[in-house]
Amino acid sequence: MKLCLSCNSTFDGVSWKCPKCGSSPSKREGFEVFAPELADQGDGFSADYFKGLAKYEAGNFWFESRNRLIAWALKTYFPSAKSFMEVGCGTGFVISYLHSTFPQLSFTGSEIFVAGLRFAKQRTKSVSLLQMDARHVPFSEEFDVVGAFDVLEHIEEDEEVLAQLFRATKPGGGIIITVPQHKWLWSQVDDLSYHKRRYSRKQLVDRVKAAGFEVRKVTSFVSFLLPLMLLSRLRKRKANIDLQEEFKIGARANAILSTFMNLEANAIYAGGAFPAGGSLLLIAAKPGA
Repeated sequence: MKLCLSCNSTFDGVSWKCPKCGSSPSKREGFEVFAPELADQGDGFSADYFKGLAKYEAGNFWFESRNRLIAWALKTYFPSAKSFMEVGCGTGFVISYLHSTFPQLSFTGSEIFVAGLRFAKQRTKSVSLLQMDARHVPFSEEFDVVGAFDVLEHIEEDEEVLAQLFRATKPGGGIIITVPQHKWLWSQVDDLSYHKRRYSRKQLVDRVKAAGFEVRKVTSFVSFLLPLMLLSRLRKRKANIDLQEEFKIGARANAILSTFMNLEANAIYAGGAFPAGGSLLLIAAKPGA
């Protein structure tokens, strides 16, 4: 159901106009806008970042491997899902991949910056897209699965966001989340990415459980490459770096790194879990009615 952010009433239907109080979101470039004050820039983050990101995502070993891992999680843990919402869809790289992999699902993508939605619209013409603040989600028990992929670390009030995701998820549904792991990996890359934190496994699990979810699986990934990642981060703690340079990898190096990520993913697909890695994947369920 839709949720009116003005009077907190729920309603169904195509229109976003609340039948109780008459309020409705504004419209911009064809997108419903629920948080117009944050649509262009916020918390130091520049919307210009999306242009560089969109350029390097396709073909990059990390983005491609994460997509396959997310798709595996969706297929394995929520095989009966009919609807999916991605919170913080950015340029649409993940949701476009999921849409092509699971064409039978209904997809909705949300992003706080309209600049990201412009790129997402180019990649996902048949996916519903809207602008919103993840701390105020305009849905209640609407989606079978909700995903947030490297989003929570950007938001100070992550516990509030998880509570919103719980409300937006249908009973019996669940969430899929990825976040950066290990505080000791913090570097200038995190500063430039406007991260609020890198998570420990316990920290993420505790916050997901506190929101009401039941954790089904949690594993690290980017585990085989963790030593290499640590060396890279140590070098960049004091260096002046260009964040876009992080995505520029030669074809040969990218192929080698992809091989390691594929080996790691196959172990996870077979039921394994890694205790340490550059990132965390968590899958959790909302108790059924």
